[in-house]
Amino acid sequence: MEWLKPVDYEILSQLIKNSKISDRKLAGKLGVSQPTVTRKRAKMEKAELIDYTAVPNFAKLGFEILAFNFVSYSPGMQGQVGENKDLEQKLRTTLSENPNMIFVSSGRGVGFDGVAVSIHRNYSDYSEFIKTLRLEWGAHVGSIDSFVVSLKSDNVLRQFTFKHLANQISEE
Repeated sequence: MEWLKPVDYEILSQLIKNSKISDRKLAGKLGVSQPTVTRKRAKMEKAELIDYTAVPNFAKLGFEILAFNFVSYSPGMQGQVGENKDLEQKLRTTLSENPNMIFVSSGRGVGFDGVAVSIHRNYSDYSEFIKTLRLEWGAHVGSIDSFVVSLKSDNVLRQFTFKHLANQISEE
């Protein structure tokens, strides 16, 4: 964003690391006044640049599967997605009814038109999710392929968090 200054990136970085930090403590860390931090934080919130959400350790909450679901549209759907208001409303309804879908977007790559990242308690839950998607969206979807990650595996090298990204943002 054009209006961001180096101190804004520093504030953003610190908030990613700890969104509960007080403006006073944050100002002390950065060597600026508390009113400056409060004003800049409010501006970022108003611009919807930041939102406050805890990112839990999903495995410790009992979720076993993180799935990256890649979707290709059925023939003739490419032009309708984003243009068809009824279809868009159906998608919004589906998203509101499926809180386990934590990220959904159209895009292009490796033969797919979109991706949905979802989280599931177990394989049975994931399987039911895919079955429901195919039933509800079969007329619009050519294929759904998934990359499934076991969150209980010893192979998870970094838990899902944004703290590592915070250092890169502060260098902007």
